Amino acid sequence: MKRLLTSLCVVGASVVLGAAPSRAEARATLPNVLFIAVDDLRDTLGCYGNTAVKTPNIDRLAARGVVFERAYVQYPVCNPSRASFLTGLRPDQTGVTDNTTLLRGRLPDAMTFPQLLKDKGWHSAAFGKIFHLGGGRDEALRAKWMDLPKSWHTAEAFKGTAVGSRKLAGRDLSGGKLNWCHWGAMDGGDDDQPDGQIARAVIAQMESLGDQPWIIGAGFMKPHDPFVAPAKYFDLYPEGSLKLHRDPADQTPAPPLAVGFGGFGEVFRKFTNAERMEFLRAYYACTTFMDEQVGRVLNALDRLKLKERTLVILVGDHGYHLGEREWWNKNTLFDRSCRAPLIVAGPGVATGRARGLVEFVDLFPTVAEHCGVEAPAGLAGRSLWPQLKTPAALGKDAAFTIITRGPKQRGDTVRTDRWRYTEWSDGTRELYDHAGDPQETRNVVSAHPEISEQLTVRLRVYLEEVVK
Repeated sequence: MKRLLTSLCVVGASVVLGAAPSRAEARATLPNVLFIAVDDLRDTLGCYGNTAVKTPNIDRLAARGVVFERAYVQYPVCNPSRASFLTGLRPDQTGVTDNTTLLRGRLPDAMTFPQLLKDKGWHSAAFGKIFHLGGGRDEALRAKWMDLPKSWHTAEAFKGTAVGSRKLAGRDLSGGKLNWCHWGAMDGGDDDQPDGQIARAVIAQMESLGDQPWIIGAGFMKPHDPFVAPAKYFDLYPEGSLKLHRDPADQTPAPPLAVGFGGFGEVFRKFTNAERMEFLRAYYACTTFMDEQVGRVLNALDRLKLKERTLVILVGDHGYHLGEREWWNKNTLFDRSCRAPLIVAGPGVATGRARGLVEFVDLFPTVAEHCGVEAPAGLAGRSLWPQLKTPAALGKDAAFTIITRGPKQRGDTVRTDRWRYTEWSDGTRELYDHAGDPQETRNVVSAHPEISEQLTVRLRVYLEEVVK
């Protein structure tokens, strides 16, 4: 409610002067929310200190808002992560722990934050991937996956490369073993690819709504595989411009369930340096392509004079490995996979960098507070507005992420200011000291039994609170 004080003062002044505001005038004072969700985006961004990547548009958004340096997802895979942050509930509460389970199949009456605003009078629209996209060519099932009509008045998914767009260069990096693991430098322009079409649709929607308050989801799909983008973005990363990650020689081997599982690990371990570089270059090219689409949307906000009225939230749905521990994907409980970009800018938001720990379940109460609507009881997170007003404000004492490896295989991890502690269902444990090992290369669980015991208790208390 605090976020609406300025608007309410304007409305109140009209009443004092004897001119009660019309319903349209009152609605015109409500804030907009632009929610930008980027698929598989790790902190490979200029504003996170990566000087090799070209992301000028996200960087300028970051320059006028708060960059959260330690924001953690609750499950490092698309569908369970999105089901969690859209409802403000943890995966153990949603029951969504894979990419095949529909949220409404588990929680038919759950409230999402776009649904809350929709029910309170905001126009709610989604373009691209906000909820996980499933259903293939079955339009009715796709609508269920997009959560129509509960969360949105309208939602539109965008399919693959436009007909006629040709691959100028590219190949399968897995020898046909992984159907997603390929890249392509394409002819044509941005709008011949889904992310360009998403940007165009978001802009058209903003243009059409006038003063009506809205929440719009812009769900950009790159840098998610397949790594396909217009060729001009690949040209920005010529041979020799990037460096491969190298694990230290004394790195502690990871437990069996931690990384390298399934057929993925076998393929990744056989990558040549040339294949690793192709993967890295393609990921960067797709990131810059996506950044350009974000820039188009931000430029439209400026042109339509909506910037001062619009809270912009940009998130990656989880992190991603680019060679760390010979892994080229998400789905681990290392910091690389659990930590994701989170940038917030807009009315009332300070500028700066927030070092405190935060979680993606905090997004729902943040949006609700900003828009002056009451959030449902029982949300797992808490509002980020203390950090948005004062980036140096303290965050949480711990952030929690889970993962499953099958019906009876699971991992739980807790990240504190200094430590990451992980327990696996097979009894293996990991402890990493971020004070001297931010890349989590040395498992020191045996060297610090007292810390491990404290964090074991912390995990138990957390699980008892969540799994009631």
